[in-house]
Amino acid sequence: MKIFEHTKIEFEELPTVTENGKRFYKTPDGLLYPSVTTITSLIGKDAILAWRKRVGDAEANKISTQASSRGTRMHSICEDYLSNKQLISLSVMPDALAMFKSIQPILDECIDDVHAIEAPLYSHHLKVAGRVDCVAKYNGKLSIIDWKTSSKQKNEEWIQNYFIQCSAYAVMFEERTKIPVPQLVVIIAVAEDSPQVFIKKRNDYIKEFISYRNLYDQQNGIRV
Repeated sequence: MKIFEHTKIEFEELPTVTENGKRFYKTPDGLLYPSVTTITSLIGKDAILAWRKRVGDAEANKISTQASSRGTRMHSICEDYLSNKQLISLSVMPDALAMFKSIQPILDECIDDVHAIEAPLYSHHLKVAGRVDCVAKYNGKLSIIDWKTSSKQKNEEWIQNYFIQCSAYAVMFEERTKIPVPQLVVIIAVAEDSPQVFIKKRNDYIKEFISYRNLYDQQNGIRV
């Protein structure tokens, strides 16, 4: 088992608040910001609605719940592993463990100097908040690292929202710490297949995030 080096950075916990059926993070100064995933859920929303209509709500809910549960389990394993905790294979579901094992060599070879894991972040500039999967050096360059699971290989054009999401975390991290994060890394564990790794630049995607952030305000009657 590899021992990961850590650069310790403390982040203040952000409570969540529900207003009018919507979930927000509350910043230390009392402001309520929507989550990053709330904003990026606007991307491809029409395609998702069409898919739900095609397969039916019951089947769509079943698939979404299974995918979410599997992703949560693998996230937990990754968090423990990078925190240098001993893995207890009997305590996790076989599907999540198999997916983790597929990406473990990538973590061992490429990741070090961990700055944050599941850290709460927010930005007054973007007016958004959320929890970042990981901030660490990937092949020597400080990166936002995001874990994903999938039942099949992804084409890059299908997952632009992943890169847009990570660009927001990069800005939030820099705003909180004054440490720039130029690189985005998305690692996808694929069921019964080889994992995928996508490496991108923050500055190629942050303008798109800002556009969707403004769209969110427009749709909710908030004057920008």
